[in-house]
Amino acid sequence: MEETVVAMEEMGVDVVAAERESQTIEMSAKGVSVWFGKRKILENVNMDFPKKTVTALIGPSGCGKSTFIRTLNRLHELIPGAALAGEILYEGQDIYRQDVDPVHIRLAIGMVFQKPNPFPSMTIRGNVLSGLKLSGMKRPDHDALVEQTLTSAGLWKEVKDRLNAPAGDLSGGQQQRLVIARALAVNPHVLLMDEPCSALDPASTLRIEETIRELSKDITIIIVTHNMQQAVRVSDYTAFFLAEENQPGYVVEQGLTTEIFGNPRDQRTLDYVNGRFG
Repeated sequence: MEETVVAMEEMGVDVVAAERESQTIEMSAKGVSVWFGKRKILENVNMDFPKKTVTALIGPSGCGKSTFIRTLNRLHELIPGAALAGEILYEGQDIYRQDVDPVHIRLAIGMVFQKPNPFPSMTIRGNVLSGLKLSGMKRPDHDALVEQTLTSAGLWKEVKDRLNAPAGDLSGGQQQRLVIARALAVNPHVLLMDEPCSALDPASTLRIEETIRELSKDITIIIVTHNMQQAVRVSDYTAFFLAEENQPGYVVEQGLTTEIFGNPRDQRTLDYVNGRFG
């Protein structure tokens, strides 16, 4: 180990900085390209996701944002004909290695979809615990876990007196927060969110955004959104995706959200965030 450090220093590598980066980056995409059959969807995406931050993926419809976010926990490979080149690193390890169990990856890297998808006939409490049962995970004191995850999802006060009511009785915004609680019950390190507020009213959207900011104190969040104001409100970092006609999507620009929206380097980014297209 010492010999490796010495060799790195001789090559001019800042070993301390490299070690610090490895400790602060939760996930990385390295040269990621994606195909569905012969059609190339994404081209050479490179991106880091720092721990306990929110990264927003923005861009017009059809530029590969949702496809990309699904590569981050191996959901895209469930689609027939899907293929991927490059690496997705989680805690420094490529999640697409043959010896990596995708079920384990999807527990560590949770997903919340555009449309709330609780089990409607199952109770609120049952929904929260369903992920544990499906995965075979053992966690003590289910009552405390239900309260903890519903509190983290900003829903506990609204449902604490009706935990045995069907989840289908909840409003759309409440159902989405229940889905977030269900994802949190398996203790993920990363939460992926694919347009989680697009089907919700403004009040429910605000509650979800408050939940996102609160959750980011403990976990890493990556969110696809078409709402520019939402990206500004909730995210620390932003990546702008774009696709030319009949061409794969790619990242035009990425960086701090304040820079992407306040002083972007690329004219296309400036035009998009100011509503001139898309």
